Amino acid sequence: MTDPSLFLVVLEFADRSRVGDHLAGHNEWIEHGITDGVFLVVGSLPGRGGAVLAHNVDRASLAARVAKDPFVAHDVVTSDIVEIVPARIHPDLAALLGR
Repeated sequence: MTDPSLFLVVLEFADRSRVGDHLAGHNEWIEHGITDGVFLVVGSLPGRGGAVLAHNVDRASLAARVAKDPFVAHDVVTSDIVEIVPARIHPDLAALLGR
């Protein structure tokens, strides 16, 4: 059974000078998360870093996945995982989430 929660993963720059060194690996990590059906939305936080909306995963598994992001592993960004327990969901999103 999948976790009913959604998670917002916030990735904030810690060392922008090293982004180029790990960008290809970070992009592969994103693609893997999308392909696995865990990442719903991935985007930029202008001037701050990026964010990921995740589902179909429990918090511990997501934390392990985030730790494998080359940006996190090499201290390019810091990460924060915020759990969202949906109380109301728009019908379009509910269909996407299988609820």
